[in-house]
Amino acid sequence: MTDKKSEFLGIAFRAAMLAGEHILKNLGRISRDDIDTKHASDFVTRVDKESERLILNIIQQRYPEHHFLAEESLHDDDNGDYRWIIDPLDGTTNFIHEYPVFSVSIALEFRGEIVLGIVYDPLRNELFSAEKGGGTFLNGKPVKVSTITDLKDGLITTGFPFRRKELIDPYLQLFKNIFYRVSDIRRAGSAALDLAHLAAGRCDGFFELGLSPWDVAAGSILIKEAGGIVTDFGGGPDYLVTGNIVSGTDDLHGELLKEVTDVFAGEIDK
Repeated sequence: MTDKKSEFLGIAFRAAMLAGEHILKNLGRISRDDIDTKHASDFVTRVDKESERLILNIIQQRYPEHHFLAEESLHDDDNGDYRWIIDPLDGTTNFIHEYPVFSVSIALEFRGEIVLGIVYDPLRNELFSAEKGGGTFLNGKPVKVSTITDLKDGLITTGFPFRRKELIDPYLQLFKNIFYRVSDIRRAGSAALDLAHLAAGRCDGFFELGLSPWDVAAGSILIKEAGGIVTDFGGGPDYLVTGNIVSGTDDLHGELLKEVTDVFAGEIDK
C-alpha cells in the first residue's frame, strides 16, 4: 500500500477534477427530463451519472482489478483488497436548483479501512485531500481542525434526515438542544463538503443521520488526518454501516456525542 500512495492520489485528483469540470459545464443546463427520482426527496441527474462514468473510466483503466462502491452504478459486495467509494455529485438537489454548494467525493478503502480521501468543490476550485498517515491538505497546503475548545464558541454543521423523515421529531429536538449550546448551526446540503470544511477548521463539529457510505467516506479520513474525531452515534467506528455520524475537534466531539446519545438512545440502532 505505502509505495502506491502518491499514485492512488494522483489518479483520484485527475478523476475528481475531470468530474468537477463536467459538473460546472452543466450547471444551469439541467431540464426536468434530466432528473430522475430514486426515492422521496432523493434525486439523480444525467450529470451525476455522467460524472460517475468519467471517474470510473479513469480509475478502472488504471486499476481494473479494484472494486467499487459508486452511488449511481457499481455496488460491489466483495471488497477485495481495494475498493473505491465514489459520490460523483454530492448535493444533487443544490445542483438542480443552482444553489452553490455541491462537491465530488472519492475515497479508497484498503482491506476495510479508508486510507485516502478527496473532496473537490468545483465552484471554488478547492480540493481537500488526505492519505492515511500523511495529513490533510487544501490545494496542497496542510490544514488542521480548529482550535475551538468550548462548545459555546463552536460553529456546527448538520443535514436534515431527508431519507428518514420519520425521525424528524427527535432530530429537531437534538438540533434545538445543540443550538442552545453553540455559537450557530449551518445546513448547506453537501455532507462531504461539511466534513471537508470541518477538517480545514472552518467549522467545529458535524452530526447527521441516514447517510450513505459515499457521503462520508472521503470526509472521514480528511477529519482524522486533520486531528479530529469521527464516530457513529454510539461512539464507535461503524458510521459507514449505520449512516449516522458525529464528528468534531478533540475537545468538542465528546460533548456533541453526549447530546446525540441523550436524544437518540433507543430511537435507532447505534
